Amino acid sequence: MRSSLEPKPPAAVLFDLDGTLFDRERAVRDLFAAQHAAFQSELGGVTRHAYVARLLELDAHGHADKRQVFAVLVRELGLDAELGQRLLEHFRSSYTNFGSTFADALPTLRELRARGLELGLVTNGLVRVQEDKIRRLGLEPFFKAVLISEREGVRKPERQIFERALGRLGVAAEQAWHVGDHPVADVAGAHAAGLTAVWRYAPYWPEPATCSHMILELAELITLLDQPDQARVS
Repeated sequence: MRSSLEPKPPAAVLFDLDGTLFDRERAVRDLFAAQHAAFQSELGGVTRHAYVARLLELDAHGHADKRQVFAVLVRELGLDAELGQRLLEHFRSSYTNFGSTFADALPTLRELRARGLELGLVTNGLVRVQEDKIRRLGLEPFFKAVLISEREGVRKPERQIFERALGRLGVAAEQAWHVGDHPVADVAGAHAAGLTAVWRYAPYWPEPATCSHMILELAELITLLDQPDQARVS
């Protein structure tokens, strides 16, 4: 799959959060390891490596219902369902304390703002969790508009959430890019809404079916702005 259009310099750039700006894979891996340490005496002798590996598999890169994740885990381990509920509560109370932005995220956002681009954040998730994460990561000052699916009542890849973001930034779809890692929620959703979709490559997701530009690192957005003919395309 290859882009059929040269990328046009945008007036605005929208970003996904988890897996795009925020290194969620590292965050949950560290959280699951800490959880194993905290509950080790109740986990029936399962090793930390096996515990973390199975939870990462069940978590499906953040797209699985966490209640089901821990319910399946304790059932597989032959443990009480009540422990699964406590593990879930521990995950929910601890999650925003783990992880960081990718190393080039903040420098890239600073450069985009310095160039006069309007920036927006469009993320699926719970308001409390995502807002806590955004504050802790120091992302608030960069974004003119932040849309969280729970508050909006609509989720990516639905067209409406992208259109709301464009409205709040005051730009048309053809003037905006959306950068995200998920081939459907981000790339297909943005493309269907008329934005230029930029896929932040993630090795665990399949290649997007829709036309998009591909970057391996966020800093490549600056190259895409300055030298669009040299940008990678997927």
